[in-house]
Amino acid sequence: MKIICIGRNYVDHAKELNNPVPKEPVFFLKPDTALIPVRNPFVIPSFSQDVHYEVELVVKINRLGKHINKQFAHKYYNEISVGVDFTARDIQQQCKEKGLPWEKAKAFDGSAPTGNFITLDEIDDLNNLNFSLQINGETRQVGNTKNMLFDVDTIIAYVSQFFTLKIGDYIFTGTPAGVGPIHRNDKVDCYIEDKKLLSFKVK
Repeated sequence: MKIICIGRNYVDHAKELNNPVPKEPVFFLKPDTALIPVRNPFVIPSFSQDVHYEVELVVKINRLGKHINKQFAHKYYNEISVGVDFTARDIQQQCKEKGLPWEKAKAFDGSAPTGNFITLDEIDDLNNLNFSLQINGETRQVGNTKNMLFDVDTIIAYVSQFFTLKIGDYIFTGTPAGVGPIHRNDKVDCYIEDKKLLSFKVK
């Protein structure tokens, strides 16, 4: 499976990092080694001194598809969760300054912890859905899918022009404003509405 991550999908987040607001979805990939087994901690990599959390709604693909028309995109998923796109911000900045790819800042081992999935039947409206991240019991990020620049179906239609989507692929749909640094011994909890779907410690 592959993990497809959408960048700059919330205007406020693009602005907080001084990035331009995209006119079409921006995406990059993470390998399956970016996932963390259940009950395992997130280990801050030794090569970074500034790892940031970015909470995101995650969609799981359930059908094989390519060149998917937007009007049919909803047929390609029925489960969602929440995940954290960890970013080694210092490494990312170094790569950007040199004009280099920055996968090593985004796609390192353990950089995409993902929670338990729920079905769409368990939510009221995918396009008006709250999700959030807490650190040590303090809410740090809150987002709502209504503020996405590109909704889930648009993302699926767009990405499928370039990559075949396979059963079990994950799509991280972008993070709202409020990203910040993570520290050892932090406890991270992530929610969709009032359902805690992801919880882990930082080592």
